[in-house]
Amino acid sequence: MTDRYAVIGNPISHSKSPLIHTLFAQQTGQDMSYEAIESPLDGFAATIQRLRDEGYLGCNVTVPFKFEAYKLCNRLGNRARDAKAVNTLVFRDGEILGTNTDGAGLLADIEKNLGIKLMWKDALLLGAGGAAAGVVWPLFNAGAGVDIANRTIEKAQLLADEFKGSGTVYARRYEELAGRKYDLVINATSSGLSGELPPLPDGLFKPGALAYDMMYGRETPFMAYARKQGAEIVSDGLGMLVEQAADAFYLWRNVRPDTQPVLDLLRK
Repeated sequence: MTDRYAVIGNPISHSKSPLIHTLFAQQTGQDMSYEAIESPLDGFAATIQRLRDEGYLGCNVTVPFKFEAYKLCNRLGNRARDAKAVNTLVFRDGEILGTNTDGAGLLADIEKNLGIKLMWKDALLLGAGGAAAGVVWPLFNAGAGVDIANRTIEKAQLLADEFKGSGTVYARRYEELAGRKYDLVINATSSGLSGELPPLPDGLFKPGALAYDMMYGRETPFMAYARKQGAEIVSDGLGMLVEQAADAFYLWRNVRPDTQPVLDLLRK
């Protein structure tokens, strides 16, 4: 019997995750299916319950349900505890197990695929939602100093407060960014979905800087802004998507797929 998995979000029709996991399954000889399911905004818990009742073995979680997924879990991995957000669920022995593979996926894409080491880098993280929460601890643990900018400073401050005393993670208002320069600017907001750009000043990028948008499959306003502002490398989040998917796949199937051929195929 074919094992069943899914990705849950709203919206979800744009998701490349079903194709990625199908390619992983073909590459590693796994008998599994993987589909995209749109959950009503007020019906995430009911959607997860339905999948469990129907015998699904796990799922990925994307915008806007990562914080809600965290609350549903009976047991949490360390990365999910750090982030207080979950993007990967395992249904096992009547329990919901949760972890977060976003940060590992981002680091693998930046350090392995793009060849940029994060130690001693100054990073600016735009947004304070589930996507940002999933990557701030891994960025910190990789040795980067991190500023978090968000429209509501309170949400950014909540993330930064977890690092009190470390001296390397700060919450900033967008208007406070004028005059600051960064080696890495990561857009973790969903502004690209609506064709918008966070209110960013000129002059954010240091020489050789990387601009990274977690959105993928399109040239976002943030990416266009970064090119105009002289960022040396501008990347979308497709590599992060593939790398975090490989982590989830390994968790479910105990087999680690080779991400490079899948990323090459998707880039074509």
